[in-house]
Amino acid sequence: MNDHEFGYRWGHSALLLDLDFGEESSALLRVSRPGDPTPTVTGLPLVDVTLMGAGTGWSGPRFRGTALGARLRYRGHRATYGDGWHHLTVELDDPQSGLRVFAEYASPDGVAVLRSRVRVRNEGDAAVTVRSVGSLLLGGLPSPDVLDAHRARNDWLAECRWYAEPLRASVPDIGRDVHEHDSRAALRLTGRGSWPTDGHLAMGALTDRTDGRCWLWQVESAAGWAWDAGEAPAGRTYVGLSGPTYDEHGWSQELGPGEEFASEYAALALGDGFDGALGALTEYRRRVRRPHPDHDRLPVVFNDYMNTLMGDPTTEKLLPLIDAAAAAGAEYFCVDAGWYDDSADGGWWDSVGAWQPSGRRFPGGIQEVLGRIRERGMVAGVWLEPEVVGVRSQVVNVLPDAAFLRHADGSRVTEQGRHQLDLTHPAARAHLDAAVDRIVGEWGVGYLKLDYNITTSAPGLLDHTRAWRAWLASVLDRYPTLVVENCASGGMRMDGASLSVTQLQSTSDQQDPVRYPPIAAAAPTVVPPEQGAVWAYPQPSFSDAEIGFTLGTAMLGRVHLSGHLDRMTERQLGLVREAVATYKAIRGDLRTAVPFWPLGLPGWTDEWIAVGLRAPVEGAAYVSVWRRGGGGGDGVELVLPVGHLAGQADVRTEVLHATDTGVAVAWDEGAGLRVTMESAPAMALVRLI
Repeated sequence: MNDHEFGYRWGHSALLLDLDFGEESSALLRVSRPGDPTPTVTGLPLVDVTLMGAGTGWSGPRFRGTALGARLRYRGHRATYGDGWHHLTVELDDPQSGLRVFAEYASPDGVAVLRSRVRVRNEGDAAVTVRSVGSLLLGGLPSPDVLDAHRARNDWLAECRWYAEPLRASVPDIGRDVHEHDSRAALRLTGRGSWPTDGHLAMGALTDRTDGRCWLWQVESAAGWAWDAGEAPAGRTYVGLSGPTYDEHGWSQELGPGEEFASEYAALALGDGFDGALGALTEYRRRVRRPHPDHDRLPVVFNDYMNTLMGDPTTEKLLPLIDAAAAAGAEYFCVDAGWYDDSADGGWWDSVGAWQPSGRRFPGGIQEVLGRIRERGMVAGVWLEPEVVGVRSQVVNVLPDAAFLRHADGSRVTEQGRHQLDLTHPAARAHLDAAVDRIVGEWGVGYLKLDYNITTSAPGLLDHTRAWRAWLASVLDRYPTLVVENCASGGMRMDGASLSVTQLQSTSDQQDPVRYPPIAAAAPTVVPPEQGAVWAYPQPSFSDAEIGFTLGTAMLGRVHLSGHLDRMTERQLGLVREAVATYKAIRGDLRTAVPFWPLGLPGWTDEWIAVGLRAPVEGAAYVSVWRRGGGGGDGVELVLPVGHLAGQADVRTEVLHATDTGVAVAWDEGAGLRVTMESAPAMALVRLI
C-alpha cells in the first residue's frame, strides 16, 4: 500500500500491517484495523528463532528477546495478491549463523485475520540445529493493565470450557521505573503430544476492557504448540505463537547447508469484542479449509455408537437400526467401532490394524449391512483408526520398523497396547491406501470416521502429522465425495491444521445430554458450525421432553444421531423425524452464519446457556437456549441480549423446536429476547427475523 525508505503499510479494507524497516535492525511489526488506535512501536524483532548455541537470552522461555532475533537484518519484501488473498513475505538474515529467514503473511480480502508462518533456510557452510521457530511475534498491544486474557480448557468429556482473567494476574507490575527493564513474567500455555488439544484448545485471546477490542488467535498444529503473552517495552503487551519447540516438546531440526524448515501456521483475528473477532476467525477458517460439497449439504449422520451399540455392531443389531435411522430422516449411516472384531470377548483393542470385516459379526458379509444402508437411501460409513496398529495385529510383523514412530533408541512407540504408524514412510502410507481403497473403492463406503485414541510425544511427530494431512488430502483427491470426520476420543485433536483437511470434527464423547449443552454452545469457538458434530442420542426410555432436549442440542451444529430408534414407538420416532426435518429446513443458513453468545461463553455448571448464529446481512438469526436446572421455581424468565438487533422494533420470533409447550418467547426492542421456561431441564431453538 504505502512504501517508503524504512516503512511499509500492507493490508486491505479490514486489516492493516505496519512494518518499520531499519538498515541496522530487524523489521518491527504492528497489526490493526482501519480506524483502530495506532499500535505503539515496541522494538521487538519481527521473528524469533532459537538455535543450539543461540537461545532465549535474558527473556527466559519466552518468544521475545532471543539472541538470534536481535541479530536479524532486513533484506527485502515482496507483496502479491491472488485468489482473494493478500500475501506478504519479508526477508531477513543473520550473517553470523548464515540463516536466511522469511516471515510469510497472508490475509483473506475483507477479513480481519492475519495468517503467519516463518521459513528458515541455512545459507551458511555448516549445519545448524534449530530448536524453535515462532510462527508470529506481535508487540504494540495495549498495556497489560487493561487487558483480560482468555483461554479454553479442553478435556475428555468436558471440551471448550473458556475462562478469563486479567492479564496482570499472570504478568504482575514489577515496577519498571525501579528496575529499568520489563517483567520476565508471561502467561504461557502449551499443548503437547499427538492430542494437541488435550488440556487446552490451541487458542487464546486478549480483550481491552476500555474499548472492547479483541485479539484472538489459534496455532494450527497437530503436534504440539505454545503461546505466551507478556509485557513488552514501553509498557505494552506482546503475543508470541509457535508450534513445537525444543524446550517444551523436545523438538529440534538439523538443517544442513541449503536446507530449510517452515514453522506451523498461526492466525490472529481482530474484532470488536470476542464475538466480533470470532466471527472474523470463522470466516477465515472457511476460506483456508479444503473445499468440499459436505460444507454446503450438511447431511444428517446416524452413528451406531453413542449410548447405543457402543462398539458391538452385528448384522442382527444393525439392520433394524438402519431402517429406523432412514425413517427418521438420516442421510448417512456410520457403522462405528467393532466391525473388524472376530474375538469372542470383544477384546479387539490391541489387535487392530488389518481393517478386515468380522465374519462372526457379519455372517452374510459386511456387504449385507452396507447394502441395506444404500437400499434405505443413505450413504454408508465406517469407523477407522488408521494411525495405530495393535501389538497383537498381524500387521506388526508385515511392516518394517521404519514405518512406525520410534524412540531415540530405535524401539517402536507403544501406547496402550498399540504402535503408532509414521506416515512419512511409504510402507505406512501404502498400508493405509490399501485399506481405504478396499473400504471406499471396493465396498462403496462414502464416509470415514477417523478416530485416534492414543497420544504420544515421540520424535518425528511433527513430520508425521504433516504427512498424515498430506495422506488425507491424497485420499480425498482419489475420492472427492468421500466425507471424513476427525475424531480423537472426541475433541482431543480439535486443531486448525486438522480441520483444514477434514470435513467434520467430533466435539465430544459426552454421554449425558444435560452436560452436553456447554460443549455444543462453545464448540463454534474452535470449529465452524457446519463442521462441528454434536451427538443427539434420544432413547425409547426418554420422556418427550428429554427426546426434544438431546435433539435440540445439536441443531446449530452438525446433527449426529444415535440412540435405539428401532425400539421407539411410532410417536417417539415421529418426534425425532420432526426435529430432523426442522434441522434440514435451517441448515442452509448455518453454512455462512457466524456465532454469538447472548449470555457470554458458557460455564460448565451454568443453569442457563445460550448460543446464536447470525446469517449474512438481512438474514435470520437463530438462538438455542437451555435451562438445565437451578432455583427460581417454574415459569422462570430470562432476557437474552442480541446485540446486532438491539433497538429494532420489528423483530419477529418463531420457536422452531422446544422440549415442551411450556416455552414462550417474545421480542423486547429495549432488552432483547425474552424466554420463559416453565420447567428444567428444557431448551428451545428460536428464529429471529
